[in-house]
Amino acid sequence: MTALAPTNPWMAGAKDDYRVCGVTTLKVDMHAERLIIANAVMAVVCLVLGGIAALLIALTRWQAVHLLDATWFYRLLTLHGIDMLVAWIVFFEMAGLHFGSTALLNARHAAPKLAWTGFILMAVGGLMANFVVLFDPASTVTFTAYVPLKAHPLFYLSYILFAVGALITTITFFINIVVAKREKRYEGSLPLAVFGLMTAAILAVYTLLQGAIAIVPAFLWSLDVFPVYDPGIYRNFFWGFGHPAQQVNLAAMVSIWYMLAQMTVGIRPVNEKFSRLAFILYLFFINLGSAHHLLVDPGLSFAWKAVNTSYAMYLAVLGSMMHAFSIPAAMEIALRAKGYTKGLFGWLRNGPWNEPGFSGLVVSMILFGWIGGVTGVTIGTEQINMLAHNTMRLPGHFHATVVGGTTTAFMAFTYYVIPLIFRKELKLKKWAVWQPYVYGVGSALVSLGMITSGLQGVSRRNWDITFAGVVPGTVDLTLAIFGIGALIAVTGGIMYVTVVLVSILTGPRVEASNMLLVAGTNNPLLESTKLTDHQMEDKQNQPKGTLVMVFAFLVWFAVYYLTNWWLLGRTWFIR
Repeated sequence: MTALAPTNPWMAGAKDDYRVCGVTTLKVDMHAERLIIANAVMAVVCLVLGGIAALLIALTRWQAVHLLDATWFYRLLTLHGIDMLVAWIVFFEMAGLHFGSTALLNARHAAPKLAWTGFILMAVGGLMANFVVLFDPASTVTFTAYVPLKAHPLFYLSYILFAVGALITTITFFINIVVAKREKRYEGSLPLAVFGLMTAAILAVYTLLQGAIAIVPAFLWSLDVFPVYDPGIYRNFFWGFGHPAQQVNLAAMVSIWYMLAQMTVGIRPVNEKFSRLAFILYLFFINLGSAHHLLVDPGLSFAWKAVNTSYAMYLAVLGSMMHAFSIPAAMEIALRAKGYTKGLFGWLRNGPWNEPGFSGLVVSMILFGWIGGVTGVTIGTEQINMLAHNTMRLPGHFHATVVGGTTTAFMAFTYYVIPLIFRKELKLKKWAVWQPYVYGVGSALVSLGMITSGLQGVSRRNWDITFAGVVPGTVDLTLAIFGIGALIAVTGGIMYVTVVLVSILTGPRVEASNMLLVAGTNNPLLESTKLTDHQMEDKQNQPKGTLVMVFAFLVWFAVYYLTNWWLLGRTWFIR
């Protein structure tokens, strides 16, 4: 670590200034740096609030413990959904948009005052939502707040403030891109990671507008301006927000996957056009996955439901599978180019497994793809979804994607934000090394416990499952797996928060001196620029191991998918 770098004005006489990062060699706009720090801090605050609720909810759904009464269970379930599915993720993504549209382009922040307005609205909205849910019994309506359940007007206002703030921040992202292009801060196409963040930003605009169409009338209805509000209309527009919000997470997460791979291994994308096409598929098809939430709604035709839970959804899935090949393939080529060419998986064995960014990336991809992705496509199919949707299989799926995949990737990336943006030395490095594994194991057990419980008929969002007296005894085992997994995941979360707080609250601010945190003193980010076309095309460097893993994944996908159809066929016996 070295003393703080001096700042320089972007233009003569301008108040806007920047510093040059000695590790990445990128220019970091000081307005952007402060905005990134503010959004990242709020993200961690929301993660802590949502994590506390998660622990208490898990210890209630674990039937042998059954900690909370019904009132507090549903109250904390509402808070958990808001803080974890929306606030933690979106605050972190806003930090990513500021970073991607400035530092990654060597550009200035063109609208810092507007960005601060967006941040303040988001912070006020997020804190207001927590306050209303905790202290107003009428606002225990869960994250979805389905009409005719009516919460306090401040509940809906908090959603609106948060969404408007996020929309403003997203607009500043586009302003920064336009200004950077006009000022010739980059040439040609956007860098791949920024292209992915732009995909997330475009999806966010659509998502937030859909949310406004659902929530603004609900706000007026709660004030009795509207005497009635049609539940079908609300559900339709809400899921134009609720499910696509997770696709914003997907695009942002994949962008961070590419960045982590470049920062820890030194990759060059195998084929940038291939990766960009995968992001474009998200733009056209990913939002259609919302259809599986509306399969029993009477206002939509059978044809619309069938198409959007099959062919249209598969094109979005194709985009994720393209990334799932291109990133490991690029990692394999980069590691083989370093000399790890023995066998199919010598490169993988010699990866920097003690580097939090690398281990977090691998854990994130496994949880997201092998558990979350496979289960998501399966239960998104119309016939299977009709049985699975209101069981614990559904939260088992999205805990693998959002909790396992997205959150693990964001946590791993944080460890590099601390020295590079906060300019504080990362403390408790051994904790940081183990944290992705602890959190990943816990998240996997949570998802698997939920999915296996759901397969036995355990309903989601239900405080007590014993009232009907028909739950099989094996559910006690699967719910125990879920509960133990939650304890392990929360332990991993505590490790993460502790590392972050100790790092940013202690010690002086100093410039980072290394890209890698624990795995060495080399700089894979700069090494990636020296990876030649000859090395990329060398026969011994080709991604043979990745190809084997892809086929193994496809076999697992097929087995799980077809097994679900077999189980569906056994639901009704014809004799």
